[in-house]
Amino acid sequence: MSASQFAFENKLLRHMRANDFELLAPHLEARKLPLRHVIEKSQTPVTDVYFLETGLASIVSRMPGGRDIEVGVSGSEGMTGSSVVLGGMQSPHDSYIQVAGVGYSIATVDLQRAMETSTPLRNYLLLYVQTMIIQTASTALANSQADVSSRMARWLLMVHDRTHGPDIVLTHEFLSVMLGVRRPWVTETLHVLEDKRLIRAKRGQITIVDRTGLMAEANGFYGVAEAEYRRLLGISLAR
Repeated sequence: MSASQFAFENKLLRHMRANDFELLAPHLEARKLPLRHVIEKSQTPVTDVYFLETGLASIVSRMPGGRDIEVGVSGSEGMTGSSVVLGGMQSPHDSYIQVAGVGYSIATVDLQRAMETSTPLRNYLLLYVQTMIIQTASTALANSQADVSSRMARWLLMVHDRTHGPDIVLTHEFLSVMLGVRRPWVTETLHVLEDKRLIRAKRGQITIVDRTGLMAEANGFYGVAEAEYRRLLGISLAR
């Protein structure tokens, strides 16, 4: 591994084969990723794929009634553009930045060319896509079976895995979109977790106080996707 590859915070870039990294490196463009920056628009060909260093991207589906709900997240552990890796080139979902950060983009055509050059690179990125499929299935299970407190705990743990430090900058309104619940439910649930001394919540920011306690609060709905990420890629996702 070269010194330049070792310097990357993105786990996919940092841990891929050196030869594969060298295929991507000349095409990576440093990007600032402000809040609400659009990564992908639904039913629109993907022109750039992002490898986040910090911050968080959210994959959002629109429900029949017009409300949005999050179906997946990606941060420093992965990449956007699963449809590009699979060859579909676009998605029915929107993706945008929900926690501001920085990262690197690569043009879709350059990523495709690299995957055509290196079968190991394509296989490596396909394994990551499999982890996203498992994450999405876990989210569907949690949304249908878990109570709001367990869902909130799971989601906070997922964000904590993908961001730096204990502080998460998010509004209650945005949390209601991510969890698909009304804002009063968000406020009430945060108060419950705060009373249990698992988090501290103030306007626009949540601080993780007791990660182990949050894992217990998630009631088994956190951990399966994280274990599969480690099994498939050989990289630890959890802190």
